Amino acid sequence: MSSKTKIIVLRMKEIIYTALFIGFAIVLIMLFLFMFRPKKDNIPEGTSGQTSESASSAAPASVTYVPGLYSSPIVLGSENVNVEVAVDRTGIRSVALVPLSDSVETMYPLMAPAMDSISEQILENQSLEGLEYPAGSQYTSMALVSAVKTSLSKASE
Repeated sequence: MSSKTKIIVLRMKEIIYTALFIGFAIVLIMLFLFMFRPKKDNIPEGTSGQTSESASSAAPASVTYVPGLYSSPIVLGSENVNVEVAVDRTGIRSVALVPLSDSVETMYPLMAPAMDSISEQILENQSLEGLEYPAGSQYTSMALVSAVKTSLSKASE
């Protein structure tokens, strides 16, 4: 019985590269799982027994605000832009971008038209529900609506 001993030579560089590759693969898989997991906010409105039509029509009537002017900042590069929301006890009176300097208008040309469109819809509906975003500025509009929502949360406290 002769047993031949086999010797495997591994270079340290290969072991390190393999460990790094496995580590990156694990981080990448965890990142994908984190990014694409379902969010808890996406629960359908119809689960509480109300139809979405009656829920959206009841929301503005039940909300009362502390009258005043509330703002929420948006940082655009090195510039700050405030989204100001003026409310009275029963509803939203105005929504505007302040200060919208020339440099911000030049660097972000979709901000002013998107804000005009959103503010018209908010003032008409007195709600942030059912807003339609312009086709070319969906992400800009979503950022502006988020700032308006933050301002309104300050007003309802």
